[in-house]
Amino acid sequence: MNLAIIGAQWGDEGKGKIVDLLAPHFDIVTRYQGGHNAGHTVIIRRDGIDHKFVLHLIPSGITHPGKICVVGNGVVVDPRALLAEIDELRGRGIEVNHHNLLASNRAHLILPYHVALDRAIEASRGGNAVGTTMRGIGPAYEDKMARRGLRAGDLTDPGTLAEKLAHNAKQANRLLTMLGGEPIDVRQLVEDGERWCELLAPHIVDTTYFLNRTAREGKAILLEGAQATMLDIDHGTYPFVTSSNSSVGGACTGAGIPPSMIDCTIGVIKAYTTRVGGGPFPTELNDALGEHLRTSGGEYGASTGRPRRTGWFDAVIARYAVMVNGLDALALTKLDVLDELDEIKICVAYRINGKEIDLVPYDANQMASAEPVYETISGWQEKTVGISKFEDLPERAQKYINRLSELSGAPFAFISTGAERNETIIAKDVLSRCGLDLVL
Repeated sequence: MNLAIIGAQWGDEGKGKIVDLLAPHFDIVTRYQGGHNAGHTVIIRRDGIDHKFVLHLIPSGITHPGKICVVGNGVVVDPRALLAEIDELRGRGIEVNHHNLLASNRAHLILPYHVALDRAIEASRGGNAVGTTMRGIGPAYEDKMARRGLRAGDLTDPGTLAEKLAHNAKQANRLLTMLGGEPIDVRQLVEDGERWCELLAPHIVDTTYFLNRTAREGKAILLEGAQATMLDIDHGTYPFVTSSNSSVGGACTGAGIPPSMIDCTIGVIKAYTTRVGGGPFPTELNDALGEHLRTSGGEYGASTGRPRRTGWFDAVIARYAVMVNGLDALALTKLDVLDELDEIKICVAYRINGKEIDLVPYDANQMASAEPVYETISGWQEKTVGISKFEDLPERAQKYINRLSELSGAPFAFISTGAERNETIIAKDVLSRCGLDLVL
């Protein structure tokens, strides 16, 4: 059984918790796209104390002993960020070695000049900035598509790496100078490259062959995405998107496995909506209620610390995510953030130029002008934190969840009622229909 976990909004839905919950039932956890702009938060309780782990490149399964974590070819890897993450995990008692962490030799590298270019390009856009995390993700994917990028496999060949690094850095420095940025120290880059070779080469293998071979042997693979459907380069709110395919198609191309190998797909979605950076957001709340959602939900970027924009649940994008990804089920997170509200709104359609539609417009300007059409339901104003059975939820909370499922077009397999692993309602009947007869 191979399962893909997909973000069904604009990211930050809590995919890390769902992957962490499921990881014990799989042999391999694979990250298939994005870079270290993603932040998957996992909270583990040890000796009565909550320990928070924020993972950026390494799959969330790394906190589970005996699991193999794979960084797939669709990921863009900053060697500095990966090494820092490895060191931090080891420093906190998590075993990381070349047996349980593998990186694809086909994964493209984010290098210091990509970061410098990212900053310079965003600055040049002025008021039209996309709102990137300034971590070099976009420029690295640009180099990949322009067929001039360096890949992780290059770190296994120190004899040719220095020449490749110097050549690309000099090309990037010319563009940086034109944009008014500071050029990269080429000599320092080459020295750093030598160190990356020594430290990372043992982890770098052909993960495409590894994943296909182990799947044929009967090993179970959990595929972990970064960002989300509405940030997909093709299907999101372009140009306010990420630079990779964060919908389910990216799981195939980014891990090197065929579509027939994915047996089930689950989308992760919040009980409200958030997004980071620029771009349209029809249900955004720029008021005290929006601030309440931000504060109560801890809506600050796990990687960047940036405050997230907040708003009501958008069923239009939820239906879209279910359709684009062919989602078999959904996982609902942060239900407890709504506990204190006396009424809750759900966006069921948009009104654009006086016309009501229930589709996601392809044009970001049209979506930015969309007026949300709301349904209003009464809040439950009771605590839901830690509840582990659906029937124990307040009746109005049950009604809200059932309405979200109806509008989205998929059942809920998981309902998160808190940050810890055991604070989760699990619909075993839904999982069984998905072919996931797990002992949870």
